[in-house]
Amino acid sequence: MLEGCSSHACFGGTQYYYQHQSKVIGLPMRFSAYIPHLAKQGPVPVLFFLAGLTSTEETFMIKAGAQRLAAEYGIILVSVDTSPRQTGIVGETDSWDLGAGAGFYLDATQAPWSQYFKMESYITQELYELVLEEFPVDSNKIGIWGHSMGGHGALIFALKYPKLYCSVSAFAPLAAPIYSSLGQKAFRNYLGEDRQLWRKYDTTALIEDGCRIPEPLIDQGLNDEFFSELCPDRLETACKAANQPLTLRYHKNYDHGYYFVSTFVADHMKHHVDIFANR
Repeated sequence: MLEGCSSHACFGGTQYYYQHQSKVIGLPMRFSAYIPHLAKQGPVPVLFFLAGLTSTEETFMIKAGAQRLAAEYGIILVSVDTSPRQTGIVGETDSWDLGAGAGFYLDATQAPWSQYFKMESYITQELYELVLEEFPVDSNKIGIWGHSMGGHGALIFALKYPKLYCSVSAFAPLAAPIYSSLGQKAFRNYLGEDRQLWRKYDTTALIEDGCRIPEPLIDQGLNDEFFSELCPDRLETACKAANQPLTLRYHKNYDHGYYFVSTFVADHMKHHVDIFANR
């Protein structure tokens, strides 16, 4: 059952914040939803946004400026918290890149994280079904996008669950976490030392192993302080070798933050809208 935390009029629609008791996680989880005015007339598309490290369900909604576009196109926006919170796990808030705010959109297999850190199942099963039940969604027009760690999540979910998401895009995604110190730290703690399991949560590896998606749009700043961690070149090489269509755009001067995201959010929205129009 959804508990409404707050609501705000926004571009003719409403920005909502919710909490619910998650059966998958076993704890309360939070998410946000922007419902455009056009949703009152019937089902509309939905875009699930996955945020990056340290972010919450509020970050994208506050910083990206996407509601104006969602109102214009008639699209529901859903943004998710980045991990379970207040789990009681010792050390869950000790590091910015592991634990609270750093779920990496996977289902952990290693104690103590495995009890609560089940973000893959939560997003692709429980939250997905909840959104379709609670909001006027056109189930044939569902896309996913994300930033940084969330770009990693969006890409792997699109690859692993092609029947759920018909479009995908990402801002500065963690494209090959197996080769990133951030990814290695997370995978080692959450998944153990089995590198075959790691490959199931690595976009580049999934492409190499035969998974395919409709052409994704990816934007990457060349002044990104995490550029060496994100490994876009590895993804580009894998896509070329596999004949996987990819639009990867590099931008001078842009860094990793939401000034960058907000600059290109309209292009990404149009990318999804164009795919929705053909379904």
